[in-house]
Amino acid sequence: MRIQPANRRLGILLSGRGSNFEAIADRIASGKLNAEIAVVISNVESAPGFERARARGLTTVYIPSQRRPREEFDREVVEQLRKHNVSLVVLAGFMRLLSRVFIEAFPYGILNIHPALLPAFPGMDVQRQALEYGAKFSGCTVHFVDDTLDGGPIILQAVVPVRDDDTTETLSARILKEEHRVYSEAIDLVLSGHCEIEGRRVVVK
Repeated sequence: MRIQPANRRLGILLSGRGSNFEAIADRIASGKLNAEIAVVISNVESAPGFERARARGLTTVYIPSQRRPREEFDREVVEQLRKHNVSLVVLAGFMRLLSRVFIEAFPYGILNIHPALLPAFPGMDVQRQALEYGAKFSGCTVHFVDDTLDGGPIILQAVVPVRDDDTTETLSARILKEEHRVYSEAIDLVLSGHCEIEGRRVVVK
């Protein structure tokens, strides 16, 4: 199945510092990524990334999620994404699991980045997990989002060696540097229309 986004309009979802969002925005501003950020949505109004999106003059929408049914919140987010004619949804530190309501609204149209080499170490605290396990390599993975935790088809990965003297902080910092590079590359690849899904594999045609 070929993945062909209808346009190059991105919807960014974030809950925290938004460093991946800023890296993407910088790539777009420099002309290195041919895309447009149509809207930035956050479920945390005070999130640093949300404040930085406002400072950049981007369209921002705050949608509170606390004490709301997951499907109700997701429907409101989907409504906003459609209102802004978003073709590709980019999760940039969005600290919520998506319901089927959301996933079915954007089939193979939601990207996430995970700070490990999936399928190893899904979930949280992945750098600590990698160090405790004795992994010699870690890294990050950009993948399509489906209804499994960190389980969608993999688009791109970047490998980071684990050093003997690494801490969670030092390993996280080196992985984050690769995240900032590879996420934009994966977005560009998907927007190009050259990706096909064959089983679980993302194949570039």
